[in-house]
Amino acid sequence: MERYDFIPNDDESTKRDEDGVKVPIDEPGAEPTPTDELDEEAMVEAAIRAGEQAAEEELDAEAEANAERTKAERDELYERLDEAMDQVDEAKQAAKEAQDRLTRLQADWENFRRRTRQEREVERERAGEKLVLGLLPVLDDMERAVDHARQSAADDEQFTQFVDGVQQIHDKMVGILEKDGVEVIDPAGEPFEPLSHQAVGREENAEAYDETVAQVYQKGYRMGGKVIRPAMVTVTYGGPKRPTEDEASADAE
Repeated sequence: MERYDFIPNDDESTKRDEDGVKVPIDEPGAEPTPTDELDEEAMVEAAIRAGEQAAEEELDAEAEANAERTKAERDELYERLDEAMDQVDEAKQAAKEAQDRLTRLQADWENFRRRTRQEREVERERAGEKLVLGLLPVLDDMERAVDHARQSAADDEQFTQFVDGVQQIHDKMVGILEKDGVEVIDPAGEPFEPLSHQAVGREENAEAYDETVAQVYQKGYRMGGKVIRPAMVTVTYGGPKRPTEDEASADAE
């Protein structure tokens, strides 16, 4: 219930508000005055403004709450994204390491296969070389026997035919060896080569070039480009120096 303070000499139809301002007193049955209508409109406007302010405050609070919630969700998503990126980096690093290991294993495997193949080829060459070296003394004996027989029994036709048969057998064996890459080194009349010839004597010959193979006591053999037995030869001395390739070409021109 409102309390009014009355001041003497005031009109009964008025009253004073809390600030001491006179305001009219509504009497029952009295018609509203224009001032009353204005006050009601002001109250309505004030109520509307209060409702709007309350609504704005509520919206602001809700918006702030939504912003906080959105920020929290964003931070969580960023955190998950960072974790996912870390996992991706770890997966890439693991894949790179696995690829490097695979490359090394493939290289090791290729090296192993190449080394094994080379070792097998070397073993096969050694085995073939060993077999050929075992047959060479037989060929030497056949050659010496044929040469001696031709010199001893040149007039015996039957013996000569026998010697020719042995020579054919010898030639056939040499042909088989040549098919397997064996080359005969018979350097009679050729320049002496220390890498494939073994000098066992010297002969003076002023008509032949110096260091020329005069006689071959024992033929040499080469297999796969490798000298497996040098030829045993005698070498001349006392003759002119052998011209170089350039000098020989100039003389030929």
